This record gives sequence, structure tokens and C-alpha cells, in this order.
Amino acid sequence: MLRTLKFLLKRALSLFLTLVIAVYITILIANAGGYVDEIMKSEIRMNIAIAVANNPAYSGLPASQLEKIIETQTQSAFKRLGLDKPFFIRSFYYLRDALTLDLGRAYYMTSDSGSRRVKLIILERLPQTILLFTTATVLIFFINMMGGLYLSRRYGSKPDKLLLTLAPLSSIPGWFYLILLILIFYTWLHVLPPGGLVDYPPPPDKLGYFLSVLKHMILPLSAWIISYTPIGIYSMRNFFLIFSTEDYVEVAKAKGLPSRQIEYKYILRPALPPIITSFALSVIASWTGAIITETVYGWPGLGYTIAVAIGLFDAPVIVGVTVMYAYLLVVTVFILDLVYGLIDPRIRVGG
Repeated sequence: MLRTLKFLLKRALSLFLTLVIAVYITILIANAGGYVDEIMKSEIRMNIAIAVANNPAYSGLPASQLEKIIETQTQSAFKRLGLDKPFFIRSFYYLRDALTLDLGRAYYMTSDSGSRRVKLIILERLPQTILLFTTATVLIFFINMMGGLYLSRRYGSKPDKLLLTLAPLSSIPGWFYLILLILIFYTWLHVLPPGGLVDYPPPPDKLGYFLSVLKHMILPLSAWIISYTPIGIYSMRNFFLIFSTEDYVEVAKAKGLPSRQIEYKYILRPALPPIITSFALSVIASWTGAIITETVYGWPGLGYTIAVAIGLFDAPVIVGVTVMYAYLLVVTVFILDLVYGLIDPRIRVGG
């Protein structure tokens, strides 16, 4: 027990250290080493100068006095926003806030309710991303696993050869297939929408709204399945082939055990640790969305939000999304360490 607790503590500390380093590097990159703050300072100075110039109370004042007023108000704004300190010092303030999930306020972006709180912006976009891309990830994962398991027992068969022929299709990204599907099913056939979350105006009843969202999910889901299942099935097939050649599998076949029992008990079960790892990490990664796919399709998820934030140099939003993903990843990896010892007796915690 003591050995287990010691291992878990070391693992937790190492993961937390990794989290701190990753978040701090993200802060440096998102702020371009302080360049974004310099842009903000320039905008603040310009806005104050315009406001002072258009203020009737300051009309008739000499230029030197106007400059003094502008400088005083500018320095006051810098101090209020913390921009009067060097970026190196402020970066550690940003790190502290990020690690405590105080994600702050966006520079330019707002939520649908008009709030600039980064947490609200993320929470508002996250459900749409989970709805589409987590669904796609789960579907693709089980298609790949079952397809790979099926073909691993039929090595050299016609379906296996067909898979080898189709595998290069995965070299083309999902968003490219999405464009082709939009051209076919919207531009030519006019049967599916070209983008968005729901029809406009949205159906007033819940069932109609639900069916409209499902209709809008068909094309991006299909594009991802076309792009990522051929190579996924191929990888799983090769993965299961390794386990299919183990001695205990040959012994099970010699005993005359049913093929389905051999698949699930002697091939799938020993392969569970890496399969569960792949599944868990894929699901967590899907929560950040797909930047290009969401932008092409106009899907109002987290990927599209990141694309807009990058275009606007909205560092708090970029850092906020990264912090969310980093925490999810660290927690997932820590839980996986615990799960391994439960699903596979060959793995011992601390071994």
C-alpha cells in the first residue's frame, strides 16, 4: 500500500510539473513574448488620444497640455490592467491565474450573452464541439477497433486486400472531404445544408430542433469517417495481428475454441491497456474541436473559437483553451495509470 501511494504521489507531482511547463510555454507563445501586450498598449493609447481629442471639455487647450492629459490617462489605464510591469513578471501572474483556473477576460471576443469572461466563452462553445467531434471520435474508434479485429482473423482475404487499397484515402484530411461532400450534397443535390449548427430560423419545437442539428451533423461526421477509418482500421488490424500470433492464441485455436471467444478473451483483452489509452486520449483531444473543419463548415464550436482567437491575437482565450485541455489530459493520464492495474494483472503499480 505504501509503495502504491508513493508511486501515485510521484506520478502526480511529475504530471503537475509537466502541466506548469506546458501552460507557461503556451502563455509565452500566445503573447508572442510580450508583443501582444505591446499591441494592447498601442490600442489603449490611441483610443485615449481619440477620446481626448473629441472631448469638448478639452477643446482650446494647448497641444502640450493635451499630450500631458493623454499620457496621464494612458499610464492610469496601464496600471489598472497591470501593463505597467515588465512582461516577464506579468507572465508569472498569468501562470498563477491559469493554474487556478482564473482564466480572466478576453481582449476582443465575447460570448453570445456579451460577456468577455474566457470561462463563459469556452463553456458556451464546448457543448457544440463535444456533440460533433466527440461523437465522431467515438464512432471512428469503435469502427476501427471492430474492423481491425475482424480483418486480423481474415488476413489476406478480399476485405483485407480492399482495406489495403483504401488506406491511402486517409492521407487526405477530413476538412477536404467535407468540402467535396458540400459540393455534392448541397451545391449539386440540394439535400443537405452547407454548414452551421441548425437551420435558420431554428425550428420552434424541441424535436424539430434536434432533427435539424442531426441533419447538420451528417456531412462533417461523414467526412471524418471517410478520412480516418481506413488508416484506423489498418492500424488496428496490424495491432491485433501481433496478438493473433501469440502462442496462447494458437493453443486456443488448437483446442477448438470458438473464434469469437478467441477474439475477445485471447486477443482483445490483452490489448486493452493501449486501446483504452488511445480511446481516452482521443476523446479528450476531441474536446478542443477541429480548427479547419469547424471554420470550413461554420460549426460554432471550440475549434472555430480558437481560429478566431488566433486571428485576433486574443491570448486569454488561447491560453484558456490550452489550460482546459492540459488539465483534462493530466487527469486522464493519472486515471489511466490506476486503470491499467485493474484491467491487466501483468501491470503492477510502481513496477
